[in-house]
Amino acid sequence: MTSAESPQAPETTPAAEAERAQAAAEANEQMRVRADKRAALLAVGREPYPVGVPVTRTIPSVRAQYEGLAAGEETGDVVGVAGRVVFQRNTGKLCFATLQSGDGTRLQAMLSLAKVGQEALDEWKSLVDLGDHVFVRGEVISSRRGELSVMADEWAMASKSLRPLPTLHKDLNEETRVRQRHLDLMVRPEAQQVVRTRAKIISTVRRVLEEQDYTEIETPILQLVHGGATARPFATHLNAFDQDMTLRIATELYLKRAVVGGIERVYEIGRVFRNEGVDSTHSPEFTTLEAYQAYGDQYTMAELIRSIILACAEALGVREIPSEHGTIHLDGEWRWLGVYPGLSEVVGEQITPATPAERLREIAADRDVAVDPAWDAEKLVIELFGEIVEPTLIDPTFVCDYPPSAQPLARPHREKEGVIEAWDLIIGGMERGTAFSELIDPVIQRERLTEQSRKAAGGDDEAMQLDEDFLRALESAAPPMGGLGLGLDRLVMLFTGLGIRETILFPLMKPEQE
Repeated sequence: MTSAESPQAPETTPAAEAERAQAAAEANEQMRVRADKRAALLAVGREPYPVGVPVTRTIPSVRAQYEGLAAGEETGDVVGVAGRVVFQRNTGKLCFATLQSGDGTRLQAMLSLAKVGQEALDEWKSLVDLGDHVFVRGEVISSRRGELSVMADEWAMASKSLRPLPTLHKDLNEETRVRQRHLDLMVRPEAQQVVRTRAKIISTVRRVLEEQDYTEIETPILQLVHGGATARPFATHLNAFDQDMTLRIATELYLKRAVVGGIERVYEIGRVFRNEGVDSTHSPEFTTLEAYQAYGDQYTMAELIRSIILACAEALGVREIPSEHGTIHLDGEWRWLGVYPGLSEVVGEQITPATPAERLREIAADRDVAVDPAWDAEKLVIELFGEIVEPTLIDPTFVCDYPPSAQPLARPHREKEGVIEAWDLIIGGMERGTAFSELIDPVIQRERLTEQSRKAAGGDDEAMQLDEDFLRALESAAPPMGGLGLGLDRLVMLFTGLGIRETILFPLMKPEQE
């Protein structure tokens, strides 16, 4: 099972049920004990949730400055630090605790009877639990065993945890890690690293675009007409206008309006929403980059996406990426492969735009590819390629020369009959991005969208609707342009090897069963 697929249902044997019931009872008892400690803190005049504590240094900065301190050495440097208690050992006159900062850096705190006094030491022993955030003030020293520490002369509760700190291998199964991401981040450094990797990738994407004079804008999420992709939208209702609306399935049509208006290089990084299936590579809400360049085309956008991905690889220090299908090589030329020649090569016969649908259905049956009887030849070619060719493309490959129905917003190929100027970038057997030489002829665009609207009226939930505002913009003359779409979640998946549920920090989850 990949990290993003739905986990198997928990065991329902009597023994498993009894184990879960016992674990729940123990957790409830621990919460009761901790709630009593919260009350005890208040009773002795210690605030369990103060507005703040007098922190003067971070744990990482203390460790960076004094990492090489010799065993038993004292610095004379008095600091105030705070962190989560992830380990503690209480003895008679000396208590030890490991404090962890948000990034996982750890520092030992030592509380001795001689330094803090009997009352403060007893309160520490009786009131502090694993998972609490605590503040300690004291001198930075190295213990007799050489552990960098703060020898506290005072302590304070920063935030009392009413739930026990989870045990990595016992409490954090895959379902819990995704559903309660705060716990995952708390105890697994790998989870935090994914967050930081994603942030670095997105900042690198922005940097590359800004270096190439692209302007970032924001477009509406609530839309009257869903368009810019073939997908089923989420429906909603705007009470102020008494108007049915949808959440956007793409940012394309508004970005193109901006190009018409003269912002000739434009992009948006944003969430889009598609009311479709959930699996290891698809989420109902996900993050995309869309970029449009006046006087660009599919080849311009191919260079752009290549520069983006290579810049991300450089930022992460990666040139080759291991995958379940083999090593992905980012260096060198990125291959271009036509849909029809690529399919022909795999099936062992020539497939062209003139190949009849009947023959394509026979090929699908021979290859155990499920198809809809209503699909025409173009749709069958697209599905066959996606099922039997795409998974074999490991190194970066621009799959190009699609049939027109694949992308209603792409223009006809300038040299080849029956195909359009559009490509999908396949890496590791998965689509990562797509681009077109954009269709700017308002007459042809109206014809394409009208056909889409007929499909929508006929019950096709994924077909685009007719967007008169967009067509009106095109009628004011859009410059020739290239357009790019890049799935940022899939870009993170590429560099981390994880499924989509792991790369989205808080993915949409099915409600828990009572």
